[in-house]
Amino acid sequence: MKQNILKLVCGVCAVYGCVSCDDLFEPALENNQDITQMYTTPEFARGILDNAYLLLPYDANPTTDVATDDAVSNDIDNSYKQMATGAWASDMNPMSQWDSRYHAIQYCNLFLENCDQVQWAYSSDVLRTMYNDNYKGNAYALRGLHLFYLLRAHCGMVDGELMGVPIHLASEDYSSDFNQPRNTFKECIDRIMADFDEALKYLPEQYGDVSADNVPGKYKQMGGQDTEYNRAFGKNHRGKIDGRIISAFKAQVALFAASPAYAPAAASTYEEAARLAAACLAYCGGISGISADGWKWFANTSQIDGLGATDPNPAEIIWRGNVSKSNTLESDCYPPSLYGSGRVNPTQNLVDAFPMANGYPITAAASGYDAAKPYENRDPRLKQYILVNGEKQGAVSAVINTAADATTLDGLNRENGSSTTTGYYLRKLLRSDVNLDPSSSTEQNHLQARIRYTEIFLDYAEAANEAQGPTAHVGGAAYSAYDVVKAIRKRAGVGGDTDPYLEECKASKEKMRELIRNERRLELCFENHRFWDLRRWQANLKETASGMSITTAADGSLQYKKIDVEKRDYKEYMYYGPIPYGEVLKWSNLRQNDGWK
Repeated sequence: MKQNILKLVCGVCAVYGCVSCDDLFEPALENNQDITQMYTTPEFARGILDNAYLLLPYDANPTTDVATDDAVSNDIDNSYKQMATGAWASDMNPMSQWDSRYHAIQYCNLFLENCDQVQWAYSSDVLRTMYNDNYKGNAYALRGLHLFYLLRAHCGMVDGELMGVPIHLASEDYSSDFNQPRNTFKECIDRIMADFDEALKYLPEQYGDVSADNVPGKYKQMGGQDTEYNRAFGKNHRGKIDGRIISAFKAQVALFAASPAYAPAAASTYEEAARLAAACLAYCGGISGISADGWKWFANTSQIDGLGATDPNPAEIIWRGNVSKSNTLESDCYPPSLYGSGRVNPTQNLVDAFPMANGYPITAAASGYDAAKPYENRDPRLKQYILVNGEKQGAVSAVINTAADATTLDGLNRENGSSTTTGYYLRKLLRSDVNLDPSSSTEQNHLQARIRYTEIFLDYAEAANEAQGPTAHVGGAAYSAYDVVKAIRKRAGVGGDTDPYLEECKASKEKMRELIRNERRLELCFENHRFWDLRRWQANLKETASGMSITTAADGSLQYKKIDVEKRDYKEYMYYGPIPYGEVLKWSNLRQNDGWK
């Protein structure tokens, strides 16, 4: 950890942009810098907070999905693949958040301890107060968020008690005592929520310009003008954390803590999770505000291409990263005939989870599923998210043949190392108008959705159903879990006007639970949720990843055979991740989670 403090301070200086590590730690005392530099150099102060943003763990790539039953990778060196097949250990943990989260928390603590002394170079006292409030609110929110991701990755049972991680509320230096015991899981959840609540004291519900009549009372009493408020909290700040985003964080954390794997700590309840989710959903108008095309947000290309940095978010998005132009994801995931590496291969397990268009699971007698035509009359989300045999992909709209006896590069298990191992390629998240041909390659804009309203709708549905059943209005909402699931399925074109399968599930909390979890699996697939959902539910981690081998019979008909692709090798204790091996070796008070070495 001490070595990491050195790296962290050098990182601050890198953002400040002018100071080398030599300046900080060599004997040239006349040029030595310390944290008090931020008092007279606001850029330095802002750089400290910017580092906490830069360290956020959001990933636009479907990395963790290949460690679940939803996908595999054709890359034999993929660390998540290795993890899922038996290599996961406390010293080989691609899911570790230890160093990055504690680095970010250190930045937040440094900022919070010193921000009130910064001589913010703005034109008036009220404007300086506004900016300081904005920065301070962001620092509290970021500290809570980084602690949540740290907790999620490293909490676990120790001698039968659910433990969290050491909570750091003060910055550390070389004189600090790093040999700290772990706080309990509940103490960590309470701290996260307290930081979010503190952040809400300083941040607006939503960034945006206001008129003179709408300047908040606190600043109006200080003589603040709308022009000043709009500089400190206006539309140019969109993309930073605000009150709406914090409301989503709180719903996420509450549902996480109420889930089966963490419920023994009594840190949250399903009623509380439903209440917080409903409070977040009030910002979009509840059920009536559900985005009609939110299920294919990544494919709304005209909307994405027209989205500026300070524009309001699309109706589906609560929090997003910047729009960036690239073809990296397509290069990783397009089929090889389109010059891609085909890295993320959806499984048959996931394909089978998509119901028929009439809403019934494919295993139900009333579904009408035809094993000889497995992709016909299915939930429209299947072909929107997954490239199945015979469908088109790419800017050239090429037909992709994934069959085992295909003569193209795209067939099952070709020796090129870039073909599918399951019979499927990824479609979700990709732009279909990207061209990777080296002679005419193109890039396109991509939108990173960090939090979608659909996730919070599903959070509410899960919590409300567990709390009071399928049809109860929980937490002040004017709708039920049933209402949410009905709206989500209807917008995707599933279930028709009556959705008879949903009506069956309406009578049973257990059947509704199964349906909600499946809808969550489908709607959020390849967005790095499944790994964490399976663990918080304490669901089956060992389901073998399967695929589909397609061959052509003598009569020209296609023959479909389900195949095993990759066995999952998870142990029972792996519902919780490990504390890093090196940290446990260094610090005697830091105890490892049960089962891990």
